[in-house]
Order: sequence, then C-alpha cells, then structure tokens
Amino acid sequence: MNDTQKQLQESSRIALRDCMGLKKDETLLVITDEIKREIGVALHEEGKSLCKESIFVEIKSREINGQEPPAVVAELMKKVDVVICPTAKSMTHTDARRNAVKEDVRVGTMPGITIDAMARCLSADYDKIIGLTYHLAKKLEGVTNIRVTTQKGTDITMPVKDRKIIPSTGVLREKGESGNLPSGEVFLAPWEDGSNGKVIIDGSMAGIGVIEEPIEVEVVNGYAEKIRGGKQAEKLIGLFEKSGRDARAVAEFGIGTNYKAKLTGMILEDEKVFGTIHVAFGNNLTMGGRISVNSHLDGLVNEPNVYFDDELIMEKGKMVGYEV
Repeated sequence: MNDTQKQLQESSRIALRDCMGLKKDETLLVITDEIKREIGVALHEEGKSLCKESIFVEIKSREINGQEPPAVVAELMKKVDVVICPTAKSMTHTDARRNAVKEDVRVGTMPGITIDAMARCLSADYDKIIGLTYHLAKKLEGVTNIRVTTQKGTDITMPVKDRKIIPSTGVLREKGESGNLPSGEVFLAPWEDGSNGKVIIDGSMAGIGVIEEPIEVEVVNGYAEKIRGGKQAEKLIGLFEKSGRDARAVAEFGIGTNYKAKLTGMILEDEKVFGTIHVAFGNNLTMGGRISVNSHLDGLVNEPNVYFDDELIMEKGKMVGYEV
C-alpha cells in the first residue's frame, strides 16, 4: 500500500467512524460516480470493516450541483442507516437527500472531494471547529440584518431575522443529521427578495473554480441582476441561464470555521475556509428557504468585514474578540 492509499484509508475511517458515527449493527450506502470512484471504493471498503453491511452504488456524474440521482437510488437512500456521497457534483440540495433525512437516515455529502482535502480537513481538531462554529451561531441569534463589506467593493445587506441558523461541524452522529464532510461553517438562508447591494467574488465560485478576475454581482431585491468581470463572469451568467431565473436568487450566507481548510477551487473545501464568507445563489430548501431550483452556486469572498446588525464580528477576515 503506497502513501496515498494509506492516507485515503485513514481519512475514510475518520469520516465513517468519527464523523458519521457508523456502528457495527448499521448499514451504509456509498454513492459515488465515475469521477470520484477511487474515494467511493475506499469508503466502501472501510465501511465493510466498520458496519453490518456496506452497499456501493456508482451513478453517472450529474451535470450540475443539486441534480437528482436516479429514482431507484433515491429510494435506496431511505432504507439504510448512513449514506455518504463522494460525488463530483453536490447531492446536498436534492429531494433525495431531504427525503432520506425524513426517514432518520444520517447523510454526509462530499461534493468534489479530493484525497488531499480529506486528509487535511478531516485531521482538524473538531473541538476547535465546534467551539468556533457554535460561538458564531450563538452570535447570530436574534440578528435582523447581516452586512458584509470588503476593500474590493463588496457591500451587501441581507435580512435574516428568525431564519434558521445552521451550525455545520462535520459531526453527524444522530438520527436524521445531515451535512458536508469535511465541514466547518455556519450558514442560513436570508429572506427571499430582501438582499440588496454588491458582492465582489474574489476567492472561488462553484462550477468555476479559483477566481482569476473578481466577479462583481449586483443584487437587487434578492436577485443577481447584473454580473460583471472577465471570462469567469461570463461563465457564471451561463450557469445561471441553464437553470432559470431562480438560480440567481440569493440563497445562503455562510462563514467558514475550519482552520485546516484552504482555497483550492473545490467549493466543498473553499466555503469552509476560516476568514472567508460565502454567498450562494439558487436552491435553499435544505436550509429552510423557499427557493426550489436545480442549482446552488456558492461564491467566496476573502477578507470580509462582517456585521451582525451593528456589531462587527469579523474585520478583514479576522474574528473580533475570539481566539482561534
């Protein structure tokens, strides 16, 4: 066994045993595709040694994030104890995942996962991630508006009063829990039609990768109305057009809380990077929103100033009054 294989085996064990809490008397379903087959097989092999039964399913890679798996796979997801999904495109914002969770299935989604990201992010001190994640979640309680500004020109205000606050730590051991692996973020869905301002995406963008030339997104009443920049901005417009008007809706605000995560162009990891925020467009049913569309695209903003109402929480990407 070479070093990469050992790394993958150990990361798979951590993901299943420590993060998902997989038990000897449980059944596991691994859903992967031709692109992430190596990681899927590793999780399946490790699962066989940890639980009663591990089932391996490979589907054709989806075209976009949020696209549903085949109906037979969606049904199978409801009949096991734990589902883990190392796939190229995200299954997080699918009815299949939501319906499995309703049946008390624990689901870990790993869109775009790489061996390197698994090894790095899953080796983090989860107590540290949990502490920061819940600190920020607590700060969000009772907040009416979130405002984000940056030196590059971001200035957007998002109404969030009474919206569900979701602390995502990457530890999913209770029935019906679901989230990304690896994780480390706090997020919520701003009220539809209420966000206004400008977002300068300068970190990375789902479906595009690391940003070469900042993408300027002008948001009016909750929708990305104008998009400016270079070739990557044109590509973003194309991605929006594939799924229709609601793909432009502001769906999510999130703050990364995983200190081991780094900017790689893979949004699963990028949105967890500590010191960044992300604004997503498209589907937000998973987080308690009302936008149903087969697209969810996150845009990463570096070195943000973040205000919860009038309180400065983060200044140029650094936490105010909290040591990490």
